[in-house]
Parts: sequence; C-alpha cells; structure tokens
Amino acid sequence: MVEVLTLLRIIKVTIVILGVLIVYLSGKAFLRNGSRSMLFLAIGFVLITIGSVLAGVLFEFLGYTLLEVVTIEASVMLAGFVSIIYSIYGTKS
Repeated sequence: MVEVLTLLRIIKVTIVILGVLIVYLSGKAFLRNGSRSMLFLAIGFVLITIGSVLAGVLFEFLGYTLLEVVTIEASVMLAGFVSIIYSIYGTKS
C-alpha cells in the first residue's frame, strides 16, 4: 500500500508541474495576442490543476475520505473541462 501511495504522490506532483507549465504557456499566449480563447484555456487548466492539488491536500492533510476527495476533484476538473471546451467553441477571437 505504501508503494501505491508513493506512486500516486509522484503522479500528482507530475500533474501539477505539467499543469503549471500549460497554464504559464497559455497565459503567455493570452498576454501576447489578447485572445479570449487562450484566457479560457488557461482558466480551464488552472481549474484542472487546482482540482488535483486540492484532492491531495484534502486527503493527505485534512482527513477527507477518498470518496469525498474524488467527488470534489471531479467537480473542479469538470469546471476546467467546460472552460476548455468554451475556449474552443464558445469564443469569437
């Protein structure tokens, strides 16, 4: 069980690192050309990354159950994916 938990922590840290990189690049693209689609893309990846971080904090430090953590993480990630879809189909820039 300890090995699985360690693997999960490594995966979560990798998700955060990649999420921060994607947010940085899409934020930089938004600042460069002012495209609303890049703004909503960045917001979407911020939410997805926050969902992953939040899940880890809630489980590791605040004692939430696994079901509660997964439900909260999935809800925040859903909002992130909605923002990404909006960035692709809903903006006129």
